[in-house]
Amino acid sequence: MKKRNSIEFEVFGDYALFTDPVTRIGGEKTSYQVPTYSALEGIFSSIYWKPTLRLIVDEVRIMNRIQMETKGIRPINYSGGNTLAHYTYLKDVKYQVRGHFIFNEHRPDLAFDRNEHKHHNIMQRALKAGGRRDIFLGTRECQAYVEPCEFGSGKSYYDDYGTIGFGTMFHSFGYPSETGKEFLEARLWQPMMEDGVIQFIHPDACEQIREIKKYGIKEFNESNIQSADELLKYLDSEVSE
Repeated sequence: MKKRNSIEFEVFGDYALFTDPVTRIGGEKTSYQVPTYSALEGIFSSIYWKPTLRLIVDEVRIMNRIQMETKGIRPINYSGGNTLAHYTYLKDVKYQVRGHFIFNEHRPDLAFDRNEHKHHNIMQRALKAGGRRDIFLGTRECQAYVEPCEFGSGKSYYDDYGTIGFGTMFHSFGYPSETGKEFLEARLWQPMMEDGVIQFIHPDACEQIREIKKYGIKEFNESNIQSADELLKYLDSEVSE
């Protein structure tokens, strides 16, 4: 279901690597079969992000057949050297994503920047331009591209495929700036795909939570952040020039 302040986009690339960031340090890496909420949230934030907002991913549609490919990689070790490791990537990926934004109620210091119409306007412009930052599918070596789409349009390999479960997967991190808690949290869940579509539960609805560590909150105010009003005026002036 399309929600207020929604955005729909297609993201695609040659390779993707979606792993559990809590356990993926070093060694061999194997991608989940489908993107994590956290990875899609990262793509969403690369299109447009401000600390005033919480970006919520509602659902993803898997467009291409799930395929894996293993490559020999020589990542640089912390102690030096580059021992051979094997990474198993997803290949030839394409996803349709639907999400929306809400205001971050745990940031009352940014109440001056709560102009949903202008934020949505800027977000749509940023999407048409391919995002405000580089787009990656899970990791920096997996470059990707985004463009606007109508969620549900076109043919998916998994149309009329039925239900597929993926067991317990990493969902997302919960940062104190969004949860109001003092700990960084890791959330887990059990996704189900129905005819190629995975509907995500809201981050706050996750019941399997691990506390990772104490985590500070960066301060923002009118002296170190540009409001949506100012940003839109700047973008309008660029267009007029």
